[in-house]
Amino acid sequence: MTIAAIDALQSAAVQVQAQASTAAVPAAAQFDALVHSGLTGVNRTLLQTETDAQRLAVGDVQNLHQVMIHMEEAKASFQLFLQVRNRLLDAYQEVMRMQI
Repeated sequence: MTIAAIDALQSAAVQVQAQASTAAVPAAAQFDALVHSGLTGVNRTLLQTETDAQRLAVGDVQNLHQVMIHMEEAKASFQLFLQVRNRLLDAYQEVMRMQI
């Protein structure tokens, strides 16, 4: 092996280590963004359903089927989000129980 090849391998190793050290921070930020977007979507769906229910109570709804579909979608998305939350809490508790 020549010295140039060894230098190239060392510089590549340094770049990989630099990328690995900076990749940990964006992964946490990506997870945070994922949870935030999921929660925002569920909240938006629930608020739309609340608005539809108020319009239904007033009698301002033309299509009852759409209101019921929105209510079921909101219910399903909320239940899904709760299940994801429960799984994340279980995983966190399992990690905290691990002995080092």
